[in-house]
Amino acid sequence: MRFATALLSFILPALAICDAAAQDATAPKVVVTPLASKTQTATGQPILLPQKNVQVVVSSFEIPVGAKLPVHKHPFARYAYVEAGTLEVTAVESGKSNVYKAGDFIVEMIDQWHRAANIGSDAVKLIVIDQIEAGAQNTILQQ
Repeated sequence: MRFATALLSFILPALAICDAAAQDATAPKVVVTPLASKTQTATGQPILLPQKNVQVVVSSFEIPVGAKLPVHKHPFARYAYVEAGTLEVTAVESGKSNVYKAGDFIVEMIDQWHRAANIGSDAVKLIVIDQIEAGAQNTILQQ
């Protein structure tokens, strides 16, 4: 609920600004282009809002050519936007892989072991958004 409230506190003023700009015919037009709309993770899990105090953490990732991330999982929601490169994410249990390229939006699987690798010829650049319980970590490495 707090995440939704925080989101609304950002969106409502933005809408007011857009409305004010729309009233001035000479003002530059604000263009909003939806990039993604998802209701499930990469493995089909429903996306649910947490019921505790939530912290949103935004990070920039750069994964070099040929790099492979260790097997890991995320106990909370993680979203990523691929700015550059080609990333393959494989669910350990099923062996199913998804390939993501520049412009793709990723809704990572929750609490399922997976690995990722840069399979392209350029560095993978991601903007990652974690929605976690306040103070928690969102990556657990497999031992």
